[in-house]
Amino acid sequence: MEKITIEQVEHVANLARLRFNEEEKQRLAIQLEAILEYIEKLNELDTDDVPPTSHVIPVKNVVREDVVKPSLSREEALANAPSPVDGLFEVPKIIE
Repeated sequence: MEKITIEQVEHVANLARLRFNEEEKQRLAIQLEAILEYIEKLNELDTDDVPPTSHVIPVKNVVREDVVKPSLSREEALANAPSPVDGLFEVPKIIE
């Protein structure tokens, strides 16, 4: 298995908009490498006789019915907004 490079850590951190110092990058490279080694061990498991499943335990729908109920008016919802624009909440841009 290939070693995780500092450049790969920096690339993933950049995608996640995270910043790390050099010591943290070194530590993360080691941790990511250990995680990938563990995943590689999982790939060694023989799953030929294991039926595919989406859940290991039975799952039932536990959500409530979608029922319309009274709620705040637009004016009430925007009453404490710092700077509503055209009846909407204005939020800072976070995606470039």
